Amino acid sequence: MSGYCAISKDHPVHGPFHDSDHGLPVTDEASLFERLCLEIAQAGLSWETALKRRAGMRNALDCYHIDTIAAYGPEDIARLMQDPRVIRNRLKLEAYVHNARQVQAFRAEGGFAAWLGRWASAPDGPKDRTAWVKLFKKHFRFTGGEIVNEFLMGLSILPGAHDVSCPIGQSLYARLDGLTAHDSSLPPWPIRC
Repeated sequence: MSGYCAISKDHPVHGPFHDSDHGLPVTDEASLFERLCLEIAQAGLSWETALKRRAGMRNALDCYHIDTIAAYGPEDIARLMQDPRVIRNRLKLEAYVHNARQVQAFRAEGGFAAWLGRWASAPDGPKDRTAWVKLFKKHFRFTGGEIVNEFLMGLSILPGAHDVSCPIGQSLYARLDGLTAHDSSLPPWPIRC
């Protein structure tokens, strides 16, 4: 195996995330938003650092409740800048607020998952990292190439979440392949393993 699958094997921090979250195409609003926030939090740091702060961030950021975060004001940013449970970077914290407001706006289009699914499935939709980054930059803050790539790969929108020989990935994709077309467990985007 190579990449994340190899370093995650038996690792106390990476292992649990790899085995139960990485590549899993979650579709509920809070889970999608958490994944995006974790990728933003990791920027300039290690993924392990972000994962170690995951539970604390979830608590500090009101369980990623979109409407609550979208209503954050300067006093909330000041409070979070003092909270050791989060990555204390003002630009990242302000991005979470802006991005929560954008996710609220997607509700008029069926929600965040529907928005992702529409673009992932559209014949003229983005097909590679560069096109996705351009799309994300129109809507979100703090979403550079690596953040967008890892976010989409982690949802199995872009390929590469798991090495082809990874048993966790094989199990995940086999399970998804076994679902019927209208199963509510399927995301609204094609799975690209």
